[in-house]
Amino acid sequence: MATSETVPFSKSGGLADVVGALSATLTEMGNEVRIFMPMYSFIEKEGWHKSLSFLIPMLGTNERAEIYEKEVNGVVYVGLSHPYFSKRLGIYGDTSFQPYPDNCPRFLCFAKATALYLAATDWKVDIVHCHDWTTGLIPYYLNYFKVEAKTVFTIHNLAYQGVFPPFDAIISSSRIPKSALRGPKAHENINMMAAGLLDCDFITTVSPTYMEEIRESGMGCGLDDILKDRKDDSKGIINGIDYNEWNPETDKDLISNYSVSDLSGKEECKKELLEEFKIKGYDDKPLFAIISRLADQKGFDELLLEGEPCALERILQNHDSAVVLIGTGDSKYVTKLSLLMSKYNNLSVKITFSTPLSHKTEAGADFFLMPSRFEPCGLNQLYSMKYGTLPIVNMTGGLKDTVVDLENKEGTGFVLSPLNPENIVKAAERAKEFYKDKESLTEARKRAMKVDSSWKKSAEEYMEVYTSLL
Repeated sequence: MATSETVPFSKSGGLADVVGALSATLTEMGNEVRIFMPMYSFIEKEGWHKSLSFLIPMLGTNERAEIYEKEVNGVVYVGLSHPYFSKRLGIYGDTSFQPYPDNCPRFLCFAKATALYLAATDWKVDIVHCHDWTTGLIPYYLNYFKVEAKTVFTIHNLAYQGVFPPFDAIISSSRIPKSALRGPKAHENINMMAAGLLDCDFITTVSPTYMEEIRESGMGCGLDDILKDRKDDSKGIINGIDYNEWNPETDKDLISNYSVSDLSGKEECKKELLEEFKIKGYDDKPLFAIISRLADQKGFDELLLEGEPCALERILQNHDSAVVLIGTGDSKYVTKLSLLMSKYNNLSVKITFSTPLSHKTEAGADFFLMPSRFEPCGLNQLYSMKYGTLPIVNMTGGLKDTVVDLENKEGTGFVLSPLNPENIVKAAERAKEFYKDKESLTEARKRAMKVDSSWKKSAEEYMEVYTSLL
């Protein structure tokens, strides 16, 4: 695996969870897995040992890089120590909102280092699995440095492509493949995602529906031509979730654990969650939860900005339900949420990210609101179902692939389409009505909890891809 982030060492989003869990599952299946990753300054060095040192040609000079290794539960983590990473506070930027201006040479360096490490080590690699734009140049450099390995490139979110002006490559004095150049000839930009899609042996993305969507010009983000051409060498594989971390039976963050056979603990979790968010008098009313980045992609424009009153205010107006929200992001959404919270005692918002609180929220809520405009896979709807919290989702990407509307006898949630304020409100009202039928609610919760979203099934599909390339 090659990735810019992976649990348990670095994380900015779901990519880290996916790489860590997939690697662990592949290892359990008998594969030898190494994860090549940057050694950021915040990673504790305890337990790591230096295994290799080599020179990377950059900026007209040869820059020294060191390789550190550490084994965790059978997976070998291989860390690249270079000032581009070891002297920085963050992964992509010092904050979530402002990327480093030299991210092009940073991840170009990472791509070269990956290939040079594999060329220098005695370890025989069969498959190099690259994740997202930060690894897009790796297939090219593997070939350039004569590393014999097949490559799989996974798109986690096509909207983020690693696009940079040509000057960024020039100052790095680096050989750039023609596959990375996109745009009018006189103004060609470097596009690391495009390079990965063109130079790899096989393309995957994180759900079958998302793969279909991004082959169309409306959602292809300018790369739909490549994806159409490579239709026979691509596949959507839905993400799994790590049941060692996300399981209401064993979750250490919960005040009371529960299971399909005994759901009583979920009510205790709901009471604690309401206390945590300082909402009183709603123990016996529907509780909606949102855990999300506050961004247009996540549908917050439709939820908060469109219409007067907006969709969220309409859900709150009758005081027949409560809403809790955890997230960070665009200031315009923070401002609107603050205004609504000052008007309604049944809305409580925490502008933060907290893993323990996320676990408590998934367990304590009755419904999980996830009106994403697009969603390559989505993990929160999978967490929600495992915790017996029925998701409310837009019919897009991985949300469409994983949530069955409760109009179906096998239903596990509420699916809306098209995405607009009216349909968000209608879906919430359906959930409120459904809540009144306690027998049906319990049955739906149990169905959702029984859905197999473990990594084993997904890992088997990846193994089929790997095997087909060998």
